[in-house]
Amino acid sequence: MKLTKNLPILTLVFASIGAALAPAAQAQDFPKQPIKLVVPWAPGGNVDITARAVAPSLSEILGQQVIVENKPGAGGFIGSTGVVKSTPDGYTLLLGSSGSVSVAPALVAAPPYNPVKDLTVIGPIHAVPIVLSATAKGNMKTFADFAAKAKAGKEQISVGSAGNGSSQHLALEMLALRMGVKLNHIPYKGSGPALIDLVGGQIETMMDQLTASISHIKSGAIIPLAQTGKTRSPLLPNVPTFEELGIKDFDMVTYTGIFGPAGMPTAVVEKLAAALQKTMQQQSVKERFNSLGVDIITLDRSAFAAYVKKDFEENQAIAKAANIVMQ
Repeated sequence: MKLTKNLPILTLVFASIGAALAPAAQAQDFPKQPIKLVVPWAPGGNVDITARAVAPSLSEILGQQVIVENKPGAGGFIGSTGVVKSTPDGYTLLLGSSGSVSVAPALVAAPPYNPVKDLTVIGPIHAVPIVLSATAKGNMKTFADFAAKAKAGKEQISVGSAGNGSSQHLALEMLALRMGVKLNHIPYKGSGPALIDLVGGQIETMMDQLTASISHIKSGAIIPLAQTGKTRSPLLPNVPTFEELGIKDFDMVTYTGIFGPAGMPTAVVEKLAAALQKTMQQQSVKERFNSLGVDIITLDRSAFAAYVKKDFEENQAIAKAANIVMQ
């Protein structure tokens, strides 16, 4: 009788212990299956190149394949929203960048997600300058050529970007505002398609991260006119910064990092964060990023999360001041 009477209590105790141990066991077993690393842009751009640079090392460290999946469209919203709405178990992650995390949500009146509330920061990867380049098939060889044509006002210069709401879009809007000119923004579904048209001469110029542009710059297919950042990139020592050219308060660089949906188990987040940190310490990964002209971000997870929050809030302020609102 006594045993039967106490059975519900014992069952409750064991259930509570099991619930407490579940997250630890989940992290210990994680990952049991391949992980999707979503790139919310088309192949060939900064984020895609970055994802494919870290995926092999992450796969090796985690013991499961990390599969890069491109889901472009709507300024990075399509792929990013898919991650936000996914099950927060660590098997669907986002290779996020300034564009999809800090810029697009700041420029839209009713964004589909709030990056601070709806994303879990796993960790940072790198920061890279944005370069204004011209097609080699055109007649703009220097920033002075670009400025003269833009200020002449006879026709608006076409400027390609990775898409509406991308960091490149914000950069060209800021440039137009600083110069007091109007530019013809041509949005694409990622840097890759835009670069193809720039090389082919279908568009005159483009704002893009150095990671995606550098190979075309080296081949002579496109001509770098100016770059963001406080100092010149070692890969572009002869290309002036916008600051040097008299465009003040225009030193923005774009970041990349890995994110997951909100509500992920802390132990799983920490395991993924540790794997990313180890990946960024790999010599082969460092050499790859050095060749692309990026700066590896050494902030820890919490410091990077604070940086992302600050960047998002600053972009909201810029969008309001410049009256940039997308529907």
